[in-house]
Amino acid sequence: MKIWVNGTLLERDDAKVHVLDAGLQHAVGVFETMQARSGVIFRGQNHLQRLADSGRELGLLERLNTVPLLDAAHATVAANGLSAARVRLTVTGGDLNALTTGGAGPVDPTIIITATPPTQYPDTFVTEGVTATIAEGRDNPFDLMAGHKTLNYWSRIRELQVAAQKEAGEALRFTVSNHLASGSVSNAFLVRDGVLQTPIARGEEEQGALPSSVLPGITRAAVIEIAERLGIAVERRMLDIEELLGSSELFLTNSSWGILPVVRVERETIGSGLVGDVTSRLRAELVATIVEETSSGSTGVE
Repeated sequence: MKIWVNGTLLERDDAKVHVLDAGLQHAVGVFETMQARSGVIFRGQNHLQRLADSGRELGLLERLNTVPLLDAAHATVAANGLSAARVRLTVTGGDLNALTTGGAGPVDPTIIITATPPTQYPDTFVTEGVTATIAEGRDNPFDLMAGHKTLNYWSRIRELQVAAQKEAGEALRFTVSNHLASGSVSNAFLVRDGVLQTPIARGEEEQGALPSSVLPGITRAAVIEIAERLGIAVERRMLDIEELLGSSELFLTNSSWGILPVVRVERETIGSGLVGDVTSRLRAELVATIVEETSSGSTGVE
């Protein structure tokens, strides 16, 4: 396995970061998880622009040149002999001592890129849907890190572990005001009266409104584009538990599984308890979009 670390492709056992790296010591860092098909990362530039924006907004780095980083990600996929891959790009705060100098000078981040075979999910996840639990934790819109993909991911992974123990596929997170935020590692969509509804994400808030704790997902954006192209009305709004449980369809999106239908939340059945027509249609169109945008095989890497 080849891993890209700070500009060099290394064997797995040689890929190391310092024990004083701020990512290890204090979870200082941001990351992106992306999907490659035919050796091409789906909407890779969108992913890396989101990472760069988060890094700037959170004070991690002033500027990140995303074009060579995307080239490096594609090179990592190729170096591992993969056509389909799960690609993760991580940027940490780098040397902890440099990070605590009071901003006297620029800090060199640690940048790591891995490419592994994509996660395989059972076919029944798509054909029959999954159960979701309700996460115990609550998202705080006033948390400056909320709505960004930071390395402080332990609480989300823990909620997934708890969900798995209950034979569920995801855990739904709510805000401190008891409004739906997302899944632990995904964005959420409801279908109600033929309208596609999704919680407001960071950057979509109206002027003067509370900030959103929801990550603006790249797959989420693609699904919204597809829905609007198909003439399906889309609403970005605050959603409570009654609206969630009263929906006719529910699905979750991320770069790994695309669209994941949810047919139960805890013990409550969503709609008919079957994968809905809108979900199935959007999933088919998303798969077709990914194939179309990655089919050229061109990554820009010479």
